Amino acid sequence: MTANSPSVFLLMINGQIEGANFPEYDDLYCKYCFVYGHDWAPTSGLEEGISQITSKGRDSPHRLVWNFPLEITFKSTNPLGWPQIVVSVYGPDTFGNDVVRGYGATHIPITPGQHTRTIPMFVPESTSRLQKFTSWLLGRRPEFTDPKVVAQGEGREVTRVSSQGFVTLSFNIVTKDTKRLGYDTTATETTHTHPVAAGFGPGNQTLSM
Repeated sequence: MTANSPSVFLLMINGQIEGANFPEYDDLYCKYCFVYGHDWAPTSGLEEGISQITSKGRDSPHRLVWNFPLEITFKSTNPLGWPQIVVSVYGPDTFGNDVVRGYGATHIPITPGQHTRTIPMFVPESTSRLQKFTSWLLGRRPEFTDPKVVAQGEGREVTRVSSQGFVTLSFNIVTKDTKRLGYDTTATETTHTHPVAAGFGPGNQTLSM
């Protein structure tokens, strides 16, 4: 490798958490954090944040708007562990307690340019009717101790959940030096749900998501 050859590539993320659709709830706010592999490191920007509380408007009775900005840059030596963003939504219950209204996660888009992602949200459910009633009575519904587990597969198959709501995000993605390290992020076809596959090695690999 020559002296001018890069040792890392950069992934620059700008965008926003635009809003959400939770037909049954109002006065909600969201938190976000990034989850990434061991070979990745943030070089600038914020890894986590919390939005303002927003309410539904007369013009859009089912739509909550945050327009909460996202800006962060990562560096890495390989695409294994490509970053994901985890979003958690919270709001008041009947008794005014803050409870979780939804968790969701998505991989950051691989291809440079503008992208929009709509994340289906879910919440953990109590395993019995008694636990469900007790949670409602005490205002302590089930939630994850660490929301980052949403981006991991371990233990998810034994967790009872229910779906509720959607969150929409927009991204403007810029990459630097990926091709010089042998990775092609200019795939012509992208999807919204496929994660980055493990086991990439150098040598003109084509990444798609």
